[in-house]
Amino acid sequence: MDCSHVFEFKVNRLIVVFTLFLALFSATPAAFAQVDSVTTDSTHAETKAEKKFDIGKFALHHIADSHSWHVIGHTYINLPVILYTPSGLVTFSSGDFNHDDEATVVVERKGQRFVKMHEKIYYASEIANAHGQYVELDEKHHALNARPLDLSITKNVCTLFLSIIVLLAVFFNVASGYRKRKGKSPKGLQSWMEPIILFVRDDIAKPNLGHKYERFMPYLLTVFFFIWFNNMLGLVPFLPGGANLTGNIAVTMILAIATFGITVFNGNKYYWKHIFMPDVPWWMYIVMVPVELFGIFTKPIALMIRLFANITAGHILVLSLICLVFVFNSLYIAPISIAFAVFIGAIELLVAFIQAFIFTILSALFIGMAIEEHH
Repeated sequence: MDCSHVFEFKVNRLIVVFTLFLALFSATPAAFAQVDSVTTDSTHAETKAEKKFDIGKFALHHIADSHSWHVIGHTYINLPVILYTPSGLVTFSSGDFNHDDEATVVVERKGQRFVKMHEKIYYASEIANAHGQYVELDEKHHALNARPLDLSITKNVCTLFLSIIVLLAVFFNVASGYRKRKGKSPKGLQSWMEPIILFVRDDIAKPNLGHKYERFMPYLLTVFFFIWFNNMLGLVPFLPGGANLTGNIAVTMILAIATFGITVFNGNKYYWKHIFMPDVPWWMYIVMVPVELFGIFTKPIALMIRLFANITAGHILVLSLICLVFVFNSLYIAPISIAFAVFIGAIELLVAFIQAFIFTILSALFIGMAIEEHH
């Protein structure tokens, strides 16, 4: 039965949804949620040489992971701190630091003292330094104190759990719809997800994996929707958004390792022959074999860095544009700054989809190269 007209209808519906998505979120770029954290100290007298606003420090602070989740103003959701120390596990709430991030508040548990500086937890010094900080600093103001193993539930970890729950709920719902409406046209959430699933199958899996595509469809669908959902969630400026999960290199590293493992463990004899015994004169093996071996590792490294760099760069750019108001210390620059931030924020919506597509299609390509049969 020819169902092409049904598929075309679903694709058109998907385009409409994406357009509405673009209109909704482009009006509220991720940086808006962070502007309220830039405050001025009215108790200090103005001087001729005012301290310059540090865009880099501000942007990097807001894309980094944290032990609490900022809601609005001075309202935070305190998250559990879990530390592994020589005395065993130590747990307490991040609220015990009173939202201090300069190592001036000491938390004592099980006879051990801890401070938090730049979202990293250290063992506290016995006495404070000249600035009231319970850490020793080097000439670059980096803490020299030892650190416990931090296993805390941070903002990125909470976002990871949230994305897993949402994706499981969505796909269980879609799978249930297919079971109940077997042989019938899709309905509800199933009708919205089907065009995207068909897109991954027909435009990513089949062209790169051939007749073996079904074996790897679960992984490709998982990685595509995981990256896309978290990219979009990172652009939402309010709870439960605002986290920079796919801009965290540890997360992109795990995704790249997953692709690397599937590629290596599914490689057939022709794949390994091409690496260790390429079709070149024997005297070139000394060059070609190391190059091919090196290529096995550069592929996942490229996947890891590409996703991390693109998502992080987008967030930094939007934050930097918003911060121009504070750099020039003038409201006259605000219309231009906000207009460009909104424009870049809208582009980020497209980048969120493109980066999920690129990671998935390159994963399919690398796996396809490993399972390709010799002709």
